[in-house]
Amino acid sequence: MAMNLKLVFTDKEITPWSGMIFMKKLLNQTGIFTELIKRDLPEQGSNRGYDPIQLITSFMVSIWCGANRFEHLEVSRFDDVLRRIFGYKKMAGHKAYQRYFKQFTIATNQQVFTKVIQWFFEQIRLDNYTLFVDSTVLTRYGDQQGAKKGYNPQKPGRNSHHPLLAFVDECKMVANFWRRSGDAYTTNNFLSFLQDTINRLKGKKVSLLRADSGFYGKEIFDFIEQRDINYIIVARHYATIQRKVASLKSWFVLEDGLEVTATTYQSDTWDAP
Repeated sequence: MAMNLKLVFTDKEITPWSGMIFMKKLLNQTGIFTELIKRDLPEQGSNRGYDPIQLITSFMVSIWCGANRFEHLEVSRFDDVLRRIFGYKKMAGHKAYQRYFKQFTIATNQQVFTKVIQWFFEQIRLDNYTLFVDSTVLTRYGDQQGAKKGYNPQKPGRNSHHPLLAFVDECKMVANFWRRSGDAYTTNNFLSFLQDTINRLKGKKVSLLRADSGFYGKEIFDFIEQRDINYIIVARHYATIQRKVASLKSWFVLEDGLEVTATTYQSDTWDAP
């Protein structure tokens, strides 16, 4: 099929990210700028420093445009159409972001972003959340703070981080994220992380918590049950559990290769209820 294409040159400014104008409208409608202004964001040490709101916003914009490291921020920096969409006099270079973000301590992060996340979930007219918690391994190259050698199935022997993450399934949003060194065990600081996550969902009910076998353990079960939260946590395949499952006779077939049943199990190392 023949196509008539017209090729022309123009001296007008163009951008591959013109769709960002809709993201700008979305940000305006959410009220996130007003919320950030309320928070005690770290101040710039110089009068020549960029406004913190601009740095945070343009950082998000750069990520939406595909940036996944600080050097990539230079691409959006020189896009004049993006600058005018967001009303900036000039765009910051990647070192300005690095200098500013270094001012965020663990305490500052907790103070600022706990309130921001609480504000976000208050806007969602939904209760009875399903909370999914997990950990992951992030391979690091170079000398990054907190990166250490640990369990790393993709790059054995490489330094990594081993963060904890929590997601709200209903709205597909991250509720919490704690960075840990690569040598941290899966459950290290998990109970504190889970309590912090529940605090961030202030006013909302966690009706179900889901996790994989890395979080299987009596201390975690007790913590969840004391807060009256239903949970589904994958059991570790200890030999005692394998024998228990092998002895079961009544199974319900869902589809080819997928069958379910129900039973109870009490570990010999746990106190009876």
